[in-house]
Amino acid sequence: MKKRLLTGDRPTGKLHLGHYVGSLKNRISLQDKYECFIIIADLHTLTTRAQKTADLEKNIFELVLDYLSVGIDPSKVNIYIQSQIPEVTEIANIFSNLITVNRLQRVPTLKEITKDLAIHNPSFGLLGYPVLMAADILMVKAEIVPVGKDQISHVEVCREVAQTFNRYYRKIFKLPQALVGEVPILPGTDGKAKMSKSLGNVINLSDSSPQVRKQVMSMYTDPKRIHGNEPGETKNNPVFIYLRAFAQPRHQKKLSEYTNLYQKGKIGDVKVKEFLFEVLEEFLTPIRKKRKTFQNNPQLLKKILNTGSQKARTEAQKTLLEMKKVMKMAYPKIFGKN
Repeated sequence: MKKRLLTGDRPTGKLHLGHYVGSLKNRISLQDKYECFIIIADLHTLTTRAQKTADLEKNIFELVLDYLSVGIDPSKVNIYIQSQIPEVTEIANIFSNLITVNRLQRVPTLKEITKDLAIHNPSFGLLGYPVLMAADILMVKAEIVPVGKDQISHVEVCREVAQTFNRYYRKIFKLPQALVGEVPILPGTDGKAKMSKSLGNVINLSDSSPQVRKQVMSMYTDPKRIHGNEPGETKNNPVFIYLRAFAQPRHQKKLSEYTNLYQKGKIGDVKVKEFLFEVLEEFLTPIRKKRKTFQNNPQLLKKILNTGSQKARTEAQKTLLEMKKVMKMAYPKIFGKN
């Protein structure tokens, strides 16, 4: 029997290259190995966008289009909408009593989000984000969780919650393992630590050729390199990081040559960026083509979401009932059938 895998995204807009290297690439390679659940986490969007729910439906379709266009196969994975599984909130409520506020306040991503978005008074929902994520993972009893490096701390919280539940009641949960992509965090085009839609430093998987060229040609490189004839640094240079992440085997010789020339100050930034644009276009062109095909079949997208959500809810109901039984909260004397 295959192990279960769960991962997903918040429907806040189109996915970008950072999502691809951080999680999508792993999902594609692992969908044959595991029984996969992919969550469209609309409830999680409320933690930072509680007043911006009008675009959720549109964004959900954008996510599904991105998934299908990069090669996620709906015949191998269950794609579902989080809010369509009401049991997950009850599971999260139970889990919220198994972890302390102090522990949640130490989650690194909470500090990063409040700083990046200038949130001075975080909501209860934002503080409890990792608890709801634990419910997402454990309700389908996922054992593998592909995540970006910045999400590892959330999986650690999930493991702690599962351990506490198993210790308090009975061992019904296996401890999930985080699986990080080969390039966990891709820097933003502006040189910031990572790509972020809110910062506008992204290249979307669905961007047109002109949009990609504009972002590439404006990319941050080596700030110490003022002129093209000066030696440049390539290890932490975003342009070269992107090249190393997306260059195909046929590009390796040229990449090696350009890296050597750049370090010696014998090639300019524009020429290297042109090479990056060429590499990204080869990667994105088939994705754009697939996206257009699926975009013309909205009924298929609806069917995929309905089927996946029904499957996820069935699993959630089974897990919640099992939890209640070991907690002695199924109340068989009252409801009989349980």
